[in-house]
Amino acid sequence: MTSPTSQEDQEKVIPTKKGKTALKKSFLSSTIDEMKLVVWPSRQQLFSESVAVILMVTLSAVSIAAVSRFYGWASTQIFR
Repeated sequence: MTSPTSQEDQEKVIPTKKGKTALKKSFLSSTIDEMKLVVWPSRQQLFSESVAVILMVTLSAVSIAAVSRFYGWASTQIFR
């Protein structure tokens, strides 16, 4: 592998303190630009989707508990 020849190429490989600061600023500005593109939900949409998630998690937990109890009951019937 050949080593970088120009100063700019060397900073890309091994960032200097100045380069690290520039990378941090670039990262932060890019992050802020991306956050401006986010489509945030309305209060009503956030509430309704939260309720849907809570209901689905509750339904899943109840169904898993029911299956677990059934298999527990069945195993006690078989292995008395």
